[in-house]
Amino acid sequence: MLGFECYKAPDDRKLDTEACVRVVMRNKNLGLEQYRFLLKTIVSSGLGEETYGPSNVLEGREDFPSDRDAHSEMDEIMFETLDKLFAKTGVSPSEIDILVVDVSLFSPSPSLTSRIINRYKMRDDIKSFSLSGMGCSASVVAVDLVQRLFKTYKNQFAIVVSTESIGTHWYCGKEKSMMLSNCLFRAGGASILLTNKAALKNQAHFKLNCAVRTNIGYDDEAYGCCMQLEDDQGYQGFLLTKFLTKAAAKAFTSNLKILIPKILPVTELLRYAISTLATKKIIKGQNPDAATGLSLNFNLKTGIDHFCLHPGGRAVIDGLGISLKLSEYDLEPTRMALYRFGNTSAGGLWYVLSYMEAKKRLKKGDKILMISLGAGFMCNNCVWEVMKDGLQDTRVWGDCIDSYPRKNLVNPFTEKYSWINDDVYNFVRMD
Repeated sequence: MLGFECYKAPDDRKLDTEACVRVVMRNKNLGLEQYRFLLKTIVSSGLGEETYGPSNVLEGREDFPSDRDAHSEMDEIMFETLDKLFAKTGVSPSEIDILVVDVSLFSPSPSLTSRIINRYKMRDDIKSFSLSGMGCSASVVAVDLVQRLFKTYKNQFAIVVSTESIGTHWYCGKEKSMMLSNCLFRAGGASILLTNKAALKNQAHFKLNCAVRTNIGYDDEAYGCCMQLEDDQGYQGFLLTKFLTKAAAKAFTSNLKILIPKILPVTELLRYAISTLATKKIIKGQNPDAATGLSLNFNLKTGIDHFCLHPGGRAVIDGLGISLKLSEYDLEPTRMALYRFGNTSAGGLWYVLSYMEAKKRLKKGDKILMISLGAGFMCNNCVWEVMKDGLQDTRVWGDCIDSYPRKNLVNPFTEKYSWINDDVYNFVRMD
Protein backbone atom coordinates (compact mmCIF):
# COMPACT_ATOMS: atom_id res chain seq x y z
CA MET A 1 0.00 0.00 0.00
CA LEU A 2 1.48 3.31 -1.12
CA GLY A 3 -1.18 5.45 0.50
CA PHE A 4 -4.85 5.96 1.30
CA GLU A 5 -7.23 8.87 1.83
CA CYS A 6 -10.50 9.14 3.77
CA TYR A 7 -13.44 11.41 3.01
CA LYS A 8 -14.49 14.22 5.31
CA ALA A 9 -17.67 16.16 4.51
CA PRO A 10 -18.01 19.94 5.08
CA ASP A 11 -19.10 21.14 8.52
CA ASP A 12 -22.61 22.06 7.37
CA ARG A 13 -23.28 18.35 6.92
CA LYS A 14 -22.75 17.44 10.57
CA LEU A 15 -25.56 15.44 12.18
CA ASP A 16 -25.49 16.87 15.68
CA THR A 17 -28.30 16.40 18.21
CA GLU A 18 -30.53 19.14 16.83
CA ALA A 19 -30.07 18.05 13.21
CA CYS A 20 -30.96 14.46 14.14
CA VAL A 21 -34.11 15.64 15.93
CA ARG A 22 -35.21 17.64 12.88
CA VAL A 23 -34.81 14.55 10.69
CA VAL A 24 -36.70 12.34 13.17
CA MET A 25 -39.56 14.81 13.60
CA ARG A 26 -40.12 15.01 9.83
CA ASN A 27 -41.10 11.33 9.83
CA LYS A 28 -44.85 11.45 10.50
CA ASN A 29 -45.00 7.64 10.76
CA LEU A 30 -43.35 7.71 14.18
CA GLY A 31 -45.05 7.81 17.58
CA LEU A 32 -44.03 7.75 21.23
CA GLU A 33 -42.90 4.11 21.10
CA GLN A 34 -40.59 4.81 18.15
CA TYR A 35 -39.24 8.02 19.74
CA ARG A 36 -38.29 6.11 22.88
CA PHE A 37 -36.64 3.37 20.82
CA LEU A 38 -34.65 5.92 18.82
CA LEU A 39 -33.50 7.70 21.99
CA LYS A 40 -32.29 4.43 23.51
CA THR A 41 -30.56 3.38 20.28
CA ILE A 42 -28.82 6.69 19.58
CA VAL A 43 -27.61 7.05 23.17
CA SER A 44 -26.10 3.53 23.16
CA SER A 45 -24.75 3.65 19.59
CA GLY A 46 -21.32 5.08 20.37
CA LEU A 47 -21.71 7.94 17.86
CA GLY A 48 -20.89 11.53 18.77
CA GLU A 49 -22.05 15.00 17.68
CA GLU A 50 -19.77 15.42 14.65
CA THR A 51 -20.67 12.61 12.26
CA TYR A 52 -21.76 13.56 8.73
CA GLY A 53 -25.05 12.92 6.95
CA PRO A 54 -25.97 12.91 3.24
CA SER A 55 -26.97 16.24 1.65
CA ASN A 56 -30.49 15.20 0.65
CA VAL A 57 -31.31 14.10 4.22
CA LEU A 58 -30.06 17.32 5.81
CA GLU A 59 -32.00 19.28 3.18
CA GLY A 60 -35.21 17.43 4.04
CA ARG A 61 -35.48 15.32 0.88
CA GLU A 62 -35.04 11.84 2.34
CA ASP A 63 -38.58 10.83 1.34
CA PHE A 64 -37.99 11.33 -2.38
CA PRO A 65 -34.28 10.98 -3.21
CA SER A 66 -33.31 11.32 -6.86
CA ASP A 67 -30.78 9.53 -9.02
CA ARG A 68 -28.89 12.82 -9.09
CA ASP A 69 -28.67 12.72 -5.27
CA ALA A 70 -27.11 9.25 -5.41
CA HIS A 71 -24.55 10.20 -8.06
CA SER A 72 -23.73 13.47 -6.31
CA GLU A 73 -23.03 11.66 -3.03
CA MET A 74 -20.77 9.13 -4.73
CA ASP A 75 -18.94 11.73 -6.86
CA GLU A 76 -18.12 13.85 -3.84
CA ILE A 77 -16.60 10.95 -1.91
CA MET A 78 -14.83 9.22 -4.80
CA PHE A 79 -13.34 12.24 -6.51
CA GLU A 80 -12.24 14.10 -3.37
CA THR A 81 -10.36 11.08 -1.99
CA LEU A 82 -8.87 10.19 -5.37
CA ASP A 83 -7.72 13.76 -6.05
CA LYS A 84 -5.87 13.80 -2.72
CA LEU A 85 -4.43 10.31 -3.27
CA PHE A 86 -3.02 11.15 -6.71
CA ALA A 87 -1.61 14.45 -5.43
CA LYS A 88 0.09 12.93 -2.36
CA THR A 89 1.57 9.86 -4.04
CA GLY A 90 2.56 11.51 -7.30
CA VAL A 91 0.99 8.63 -9.25
CA SER A 92 -0.94 9.74 -12.33
CA PRO A 93 -4.45 8.39 -13.14
CA SER A 94 -3.04 7.24 -16.49
CA GLU A 95 -0.69 4.88 -14.66
CA ILE A 96 -3.50 2.92 -12.96
CA ASP A 97 -3.84 -0.66 -14.24
CA ILE A 98 -6.59 -2.01 -11.95
CA LEU A 99 -9.63 -0.22 -10.50
CA VAL A 100 -12.02 -1.76 -7.95
CA VAL A 101 -15.03 0.14 -6.54
CA ASP A 102 -17.18 -1.37 -3.79
CA VAL A 103 -20.57 0.22 -3.07
CA SER A 104 -23.24 -2.15 -1.78
CA LEU A 105 -26.51 -0.28 -2.34
CA PHE A 106 -25.95 1.68 -5.57
CA SER A 107 -25.05 -0.03 -8.83
CA PRO A 108 -25.84 2.34 -11.73
CA SER A 109 -25.22 1.97 -15.45
CA PRO A 110 -22.68 3.10 -16.59
CA SER A 111 -20.88 1.74 -13.55
CA LEU A 112 -19.11 3.83 -10.91
CA THR A 113 -15.79 2.47 -12.19
CA SER A 114 -16.65 3.84 -15.65
CA ARG A 115 -17.55 7.15 -14.02
CA ILE A 116 -14.07 7.33 -12.46
CA ILE A 117 -12.37 6.28 -15.70
CA ASN A 118 -14.26 9.02 -17.54
CA ARG A 119 -13.45 11.68 -14.94
CA TYR A 120 -9.70 10.98 -14.95
CA LYS A 121 -9.42 9.86 -18.60
CA MET A 122 -7.76 6.59 -17.65
CA ARG A 123 -6.33 4.12 -20.17
CA ASP A 124 -8.58 1.92 -22.29
CA ASP A 125 -6.85 -1.29 -21.14
CA ILE A 126 -7.57 -0.72 -17.44
CA LYS A 127 -9.04 -3.73 -15.63
CA SER A 128 -12.12 -2.47 -13.74
CA PHE A 129 -14.42 -4.21 -11.24
CA SER A 130 -17.59 -3.05 -9.48
CA LEU A 131 -18.56 -4.88 -6.27
CA SER A 132 -22.05 -4.55 -4.78
CA GLY A 133 -24.16 -6.12 -2.03
CA MET A 134 -21.25 -7.02 0.26
CA GLY A 135 -21.95 -4.49 3.00
CA CYS A 136 -19.41 -3.30 5.55
CA SER A 137 -16.85 -6.01 4.74
CA ALA A 138 -16.51 -5.12 1.05
CA SER A 139 -13.24 -3.19 1.34
CA VAL A 140 -11.27 -6.26 2.44
CA VAL A 141 -12.92 -8.22 -0.39
CA ALA A 142 -11.68 -5.56 -2.83
CA VAL A 143 -8.15 -5.67 -1.40
CA ASP A 144 -8.14 -9.46 -1.64
CA LEU A 145 -9.32 -9.26 -5.25
CA VAL A 146 -6.41 -6.95 -6.07
CA GLN A 147 -3.99 -9.31 -4.32
CA ARG A 148 -5.20 -12.20 -6.48
CA LEU A 149 -4.95 -10.13 -9.66
CA PHE A 150 -1.39 -9.16 -8.71
CA LYS A 151 -0.44 -12.85 -8.86
CA THR A 152 -1.28 -12.82 -12.57
CA TYR A 153 -0.40 -9.27 -13.58
CA LYS A 154 3.07 -7.95 -12.68
CA ASN A 155 4.27 -4.36 -12.15
CA GLN A 156 0.79 -2.95 -11.65
CA PHE A 157 -0.84 -0.01 -9.88
CA ALA A 158 -4.30 -0.66 -8.41
CA ILE A 159 -6.90 1.63 -6.85
CA VAL A 160 -9.61 0.49 -4.42
CA VAL A 161 -12.51 2.87 -3.68
CA SER A 162 -14.71 1.88 -0.72
CA THR A 163 -17.86 3.78 0.21
CA GLU A 164 -21.64 3.46 0.57
CA SER A 165 -24.77 5.18 -0.75
CA ILE A 166 -26.54 6.41 2.39
CA GLY A 167 -28.74 9.30 1.21
CA THR A 168 -30.97 7.40 -1.18
CA HIS A 169 -31.48 4.53 1.27
CA TRP A 170 -32.58 6.49 4.33
CA TYR A 171 -35.42 4.60 6.00
CA CYS A 172 -38.64 6.61 6.40
CA GLY A 173 -40.87 3.94 7.99
CA LYS A 174 -41.48 2.88 11.59
CA GLU A 175 -40.14 -0.69 11.89
CA LYS A 176 -37.63 -0.72 14.75
CA SER A 177 -35.29 -3.29 13.19
CA MET A 178 -35.04 -1.09 10.09
CA MET A 179 -34.65 2.21 11.97
CA LEU A 180 -31.33 1.01 13.41
CA SER A 181 -29.44 1.78 10.20
CA ASN A 182 -30.43 5.47 10.37
CA CYS A 183 -28.90 5.66 13.86
CA LEU A 184 -25.59 4.06 12.87
CA PHE A 185 -24.69 4.71 9.22
CA ARG A 186 -23.06 7.97 8.17
CA ALA A 187 -21.47 9.46 5.04
CA GLY A 188 -17.86 8.48 4.41
CA GLY A 189 -15.48 6.47 2.27
CA ALA A 190 -11.85 5.93 1.30
CA SER A 191 -9.52 5.39 -1.67
CA ILE A 192 -6.43 3.17 -1.44
CA LEU A 193 -3.43 2.88 -3.77
CA LEU A 194 -1.77 -0.56 -4.05
CA THR A 195 1.10 -1.87 -6.14
CA ASN A 196 3.22 -4.97 -6.75
CA LYS A 197 6.08 -3.04 -8.35
CA ALA A 198 9.25 -4.30 -6.65
CA ALA A 199 11.01 -1.03 -7.43
CA LEU A 200 8.57 0.85 -5.16
CA LYS A 201 9.02 -1.40 -2.12
CA ASN A 202 10.89 1.30 -0.21
CA GLN A 203 8.04 3.76 -0.76
CA ALA A 204 5.36 1.42 0.62
CA HIS A 205 3.67 2.31 3.90
CA PHE A 206 2.19 -1.14 4.48
CA LYS A 207 2.53 -4.65 3.05
CA LEU A 208 -0.38 -7.11 2.85
CA ASN A 209 0.73 -10.32 4.56
CA CYS A 210 -2.49 -12.32 4.20
CA ALA A 211 -6.26 -12.05 3.69
CA VAL A 212 -8.96 -14.57 4.66
CA ARG A 213 -12.59 -14.38 3.55
CA THR A 214 -15.52 -16.31 5.07
CA ASN A 215 -19.13 -16.39 3.85
CA ILE A 216 -21.73 -18.36 5.86
CA GLY A 217 -24.64 -17.56 3.55
CA TYR A 218 -25.62 -21.24 3.70
CA ASP A 219 -27.04 -20.51 7.17
CA ASP A 220 -30.60 -19.13 6.80
CA GLU A 221 -30.45 -17.07 10.01
CA ALA A 222 -27.10 -15.56 9.05
CA TYR A 223 -28.22 -14.86 5.49
CA GLY A 224 -31.32 -12.97 6.64
CA CYS A 225 -29.91 -11.07 9.62
CA CYS A 226 -28.66 -8.12 7.57
CA MET A 227 -30.78 -7.45 4.50
CA GLN A 228 -32.11 -4.70 2.24
CA LEU A 229 -35.91 -4.89 1.80
CA GLU A 230 -39.24 -3.03 1.97
CA ASP A 231 -41.48 -2.91 5.03
CA ASP A 232 -45.24 -3.56 4.99
CA GLN A 233 -45.89 0.07 4.02
CA GLY A 234 -43.51 -0.06 1.06
CA TYR A 235 -40.66 1.90 2.68
CA GLN A 236 -37.27 0.61 1.59
CA GLY A 237 -34.57 0.18 4.20
CA PHE A 238 -31.95 -2.08 5.73
CA LEU A 239 -33.08 -4.78 8.17
CA LEU A 240 -30.86 -5.68 11.12
CA THR A 241 -32.24 -8.61 13.15
CA LYS A 242 -31.51 -10.07 16.60
CA PHE A 243 -29.57 -12.91 14.92
CA LEU A 244 -26.83 -10.54 13.73
CA THR A 245 -24.55 -11.01 16.75
CA LYS A 246 -24.87 -14.80 16.53
CA ALA A 247 -24.07 -14.73 12.80
CA ALA A 248 -21.08 -12.46 13.41
CA ALA A 249 -19.70 -14.81 16.07
CA LYS A 250 -20.12 -17.83 13.81
CA ALA A 251 -18.52 -16.18 10.77
CA PHE A 252 -15.69 -14.72 12.85
CA THR A 253 -14.91 -18.08 14.46
CA SER A 254 -14.84 -19.82 11.06
CA ASN A 255 -12.53 -17.14 9.68
CA LEU A 256 -10.10 -17.36 12.58
CA LYS A 257 -9.67 -21.12 12.11
CA ILE A 258 -7.99 -20.32 8.80
CA LEU A 259 -6.34 -17.04 9.82
CA ILE A 260 -4.70 -18.13 13.09
CA PRO A 261 -2.13 -20.54 11.58
CA LYS A 262 -1.04 -17.75 9.21
CA ILE A 263 -0.34 -15.12 11.87
CA LEU A 264 0.58 -16.71 15.21
CA PRO A 265 3.99 -18.13 16.24
CA VAL A 266 4.40 -21.91 16.61
CA THR A 267 4.57 -21.72 20.41
CA GLU A 268 1.19 -20.02 20.63
CA LEU A 269 -0.34 -22.45 18.10
CA LEU A 270 0.81 -25.37 20.26
CA ARG A 271 -0.63 -23.81 23.40
CA TYR A 272 -3.89 -23.08 21.52
CA ALA A 273 -4.14 -26.70 20.29
CA ILE A 274 -3.83 -28.05 23.83
CA SER A 275 -6.37 -25.51 25.13
CA THR A 276 -8.82 -26.40 22.33
CA LEU A 277 -8.71 -30.10 23.20
CA ALA A 278 -9.50 -29.26 26.81
CA THR A 279 -12.39 -27.01 25.77
CA LYS A 280 -13.91 -29.74 23.59
CA LYS A 281 -14.00 -32.06 26.59
CA ILE A 282 -15.76 -29.40 28.67
CA ILE A 283 -18.54 -28.75 26.15
CA LYS A 284 -18.94 -32.36 25.04
CA GLY A 285 -22.60 -33.25 25.00
CA GLN A 286 -23.78 -29.61 25.00
CA ASN A 287 -25.69 -27.86 22.22
CA PRO A 288 -23.29 -27.19 19.29
CA ASP A 289 -24.08 -23.48 19.56
CA ALA A 290 -22.97 -23.41 23.20
CA ALA A 291 -19.39 -22.73 22.18
CA THR A 292 -20.32 -19.67 20.11
CA GLY A 293 -20.28 -17.31 23.07
CA LEU A 294 -17.08 -18.64 24.66
CA SER A 295 -14.01 -16.44 24.77
CA LEU A 296 -11.36 -17.54 22.29
CA ASN A 297 -8.49 -19.46 23.90
CA PHE A 298 -5.53 -17.91 22.14
CA ASN A 299 -3.48 -14.75 22.52
CA LEU A 300 -3.61 -12.83 19.25
CA LYS A 301 -1.15 -10.32 20.62
CA THR A 302 1.65 -12.85 20.16
CA GLY A 303 1.37 -12.21 16.41
CA ILE A 304 -0.56 -8.93 16.13
CA ASP A 305 0.38 -5.47 17.44
CA HIS A 306 -2.68 -3.39 16.46
CA PHE A 307 -6.36 -4.19 15.96
CA CYS A 308 -8.27 -2.34 13.27
CA LEU A 309 -11.89 -3.40 13.92
CA HIS A 310 -14.92 -2.45 11.86
CA PRO A 311 -16.57 0.52 13.67
CA GLY A 312 -20.06 -0.93 13.23
CA GLY A 313 -21.46 0.12 16.61
CA ARG A 314 -20.62 0.01 20.29
CA ALA A 315 -22.11 -3.49 20.74
CA VAL A 316 -19.97 -4.89 17.90
CA ILE A 317 -16.80 -3.32 19.32
CA ASP A 318 -17.56 -4.50 22.86
CA GLY A 319 -18.25 -8.06 21.65
CA LEU A 320 -15.02 -8.33 19.64
CA GLY A 321 -13.06 -6.79 22.49
CA ILE A 322 -14.29 -9.39 24.96
CA SER A 323 -13.80 -12.32 22.57
CA LEU A 324 -10.24 -11.31 21.69
CA LYS A 325 -9.34 -10.16 25.22
CA LEU A 326 -8.42 -6.69 23.98
CA SER A 327 -7.63 -3.74 26.23
CA GLU A 328 -9.21 -0.30 26.01
CA TYR A 329 -5.96 0.89 24.43
CA ASP A 330 -6.44 -1.71 21.67
CA LEU A 331 -10.06 -0.66 21.14
CA GLU A 332 -9.45 3.10 21.31
CA PRO A 333 -8.89 3.70 17.55
CA THR A 334 -12.14 1.91 16.66
CA ARG A 335 -14.19 3.60 19.39
CA MET A 336 -12.89 7.04 18.41
CA ALA A 337 -13.52 6.45 14.68
CA LEU A 338 -17.10 5.43 15.47
CA TYR A 339 -17.59 8.43 17.77
CA ARG A 340 -16.16 10.97 15.29
CA PHE A 341 -17.35 9.59 11.93
CA GLY A 342 -19.98 6.94 12.69
CA ASN A 343 -20.37 3.66 10.81
CA THR A 344 -19.22 4.57 7.31
CA SER A 345 -19.76 0.97 6.11
CA ALA A 346 -16.94 -0.43 3.94
CA GLY A 347 -14.85 2.72 4.37
CA GLY A 348 -14.87 2.54 8.17
CA LEU A 349 -11.67 0.49 8.59
CA TRP A 350 -9.58 3.22 6.97
CA TYR A 351 -10.70 5.86 9.48
CA VAL A 352 -9.50 3.51 12.22
CA LEU A 353 -6.13 2.95 10.52
CA SER A 354 -5.81 6.70 9.95
CA TYR A 355 -6.35 7.31 13.68
CA MET A 356 -3.53 4.89 14.51
CA GLU A 357 -1.19 6.72 12.16
CA ALA A 358 -2.25 10.18 13.36
CA LYS A 359 -1.52 9.09 16.95
CA LYS A 360 1.95 7.88 15.84
CA ARG A 361 1.28 4.37 17.11
CA LEU A 362 2.76 2.52 14.14
CA LYS A 363 6.38 1.33 13.98
CA LYS A 364 8.24 -0.57 11.27
CA GLY A 365 7.53 -4.28 11.51
CA ASP A 366 4.24 -3.91 13.43
CA LYS A 367 1.39 -6.16 12.34
CA ILE A 368 -2.16 -4.77 11.99
CA LEU A 369 -5.19 -7.05 11.93
CA MET A 370 -8.19 -5.65 10.01
CA ILE A 371 -11.49 -7.28 11.00
CA SER A 372 -14.61 -6.63 8.92
CA LEU A 373 -18.15 -8.01 9.14
CA GLY A 374 -20.90 -7.57 6.56
CA ALA A 375 -24.10 -8.77 4.90
CA GLY A 376 -24.06 -12.27 3.47
CA PHE A 377 -23.15 -13.03 6.23
CA MET A 378 -19.41 -12.47 5.81
CA CYS A 379 -16.31 -12.01 7.92
CA ASN A 380 -13.30 -10.81 5.93
CA ASN A 381 -9.99 -10.20 7.69
CA CYS A 382 -6.49 -9.24 6.59
CA VAL A 383 -3.10 -8.50 8.13
CA TRP A 384 -0.91 -5.54 7.14
CA GLU A 385 2.74 -5.08 8.09
CA VAL A 386 4.10 -1.57 8.68
CA MET A 387 6.99 -0.99 6.26
CA LYS A 388 8.57 2.18 7.65
CA ASP A 389 8.93 4.27 10.78
CA GLY A 390 7.68 7.83 11.05
CA LEU A 391 4.16 7.35 9.65
CA GLN A 392 2.18 10.30 11.01
CA ASP A 393 -0.18 11.63 8.32
CA THR A 394 -3.24 12.96 10.17
CA ARG A 395 -5.58 13.07 7.13
CA VAL A 396 -9.19 13.60 8.29
CA TRP A 397 -8.08 13.75 11.94
CA GLY A 398 -5.86 16.79 11.44
CA ASP A 399 -8.11 19.38 13.09
CA CYS A 400 -9.07 17.29 16.12
CA ILE A 401 -6.54 14.53 16.84
CA ASP A 402 -5.08 16.40 19.83
CA SER A 403 -8.49 16.30 21.55
CA TYR A 404 -8.65 12.50 21.26
CA PRO A 405 -9.17 10.07 22.86
CA ARG A 406 -12.33 11.52 24.34
CA LYS A 407 -12.86 10.42 27.91
CA ASN A 408 -16.57 11.15 27.94
CA LEU A 409 -18.47 9.46 25.11
CA VAL A 410 -21.94 10.16 26.52
CA ASN A 411 -24.29 11.27 23.75
CA PRO A 412 -26.03 14.65 24.42
CA PHE A 413 -29.38 13.03 23.64
CA THR A 414 -29.28 11.59 27.15
CA GLU A 415 -29.42 15.00 28.79
CA LYS A 416 -31.66 16.77 26.31
CA TYR A 417 -34.35 14.19 25.60
CA SER A 418 -34.49 11.71 28.51
CA TRP A 419 -37.80 13.31 29.51
CA ILE A 420 -39.51 11.37 26.72
CA ASN A 421 -39.27 8.23 28.89
CA ASP A 422 -41.45 9.80 31.60
CA ASP A 423 -44.59 7.70 32.18
CA VAL A 424 -46.80 10.80 31.99
CA TYR A 425 -46.33 10.88 28.22
CA ASN A 426 -48.05 7.51 27.91
CA PHE A 427 -51.30 9.51 28.10
CA VAL A 428 -50.35 12.36 25.80
CA ARG A 429 -50.76 12.49 22.04
CA MET A 430 -47.43 13.42 20.42
CA ASP A 431 -48.07 16.00 17.69
